[in-house]
Amino acid sequence: MPGGTLAGMRTLLDLVLPAECGGCRRPATLWCGACARSVAGPPVRIHPRRDPGVPCWALSPYRGPARQAVLAAKERGRRDLTEPLGLALAAGLAGLRTAGRPLILVPSPSRRASARRRGGDPVLGCARAAARSLDGCRVVPSLRVWWGVRDSAGLSARERDRNLRGRIRAVPLPAEAAKAQVVLVDDVLTTGATAQACAVALASVGTYLDDILVTCAA
Repeated sequence: MPGGTLAGMRTLLDLVLPAECGGCRRPATLWCGACARSVAGPPVRIHPRRDPGVPCWALSPYRGPARQAVLAAKERGRRDLTEPLGLALAAGLAGLRTAGRPLILVPSPSRRASARRRGGDPVLGCARAAARSLDGCRVVPSLRVWWGVRDSAGLSARERDRNLRGRIRAVPLPAEAAKAQVVLVDDVLTTGATAQACAVALASVGTYLDDILVTCAA
């Protein structure tokens, strides 16, 4: 069998039957039941060092399957994990949701270079997957990262503040946002610097967050 044909068949097989679980690396499964359960509990209230001024919630601590899945989606090209992680977000949002109000999800922004390197923006992908399973929910990616922002991994709290100060901007949300529950979603919350910068940027254009929900918190 020609080498190209064999490689193509292996790629197709990986799409149909993933090589390993995104959380525990169990073979031949995308996202196993045990890993799904690790992010299935009700959101837990968290209190970051940088207070964004709105309630913050996390589905899991930044360890175990949740951490491995976030890293796989961001750094190892596991775009197939956005759907199960998005469904976990949807379950958490259902517990936070205010009855009778539409729901708007605002994804925390990614640098364009990072999104290109990763083959897409994992946070935006998870938000869209969550919205598809929730009635009356839409995603509005209104936040932008301006030039000069570095990846925050490895930065101290003070360095994160300097890195983000004045470099996250927002565009106004549609008029119906005034009656909606607006939730910022992200994959990880550590010091709270990014969440705080996002909340400030949104407030500058007249949008005030109701909640912040992340997959995991350090």
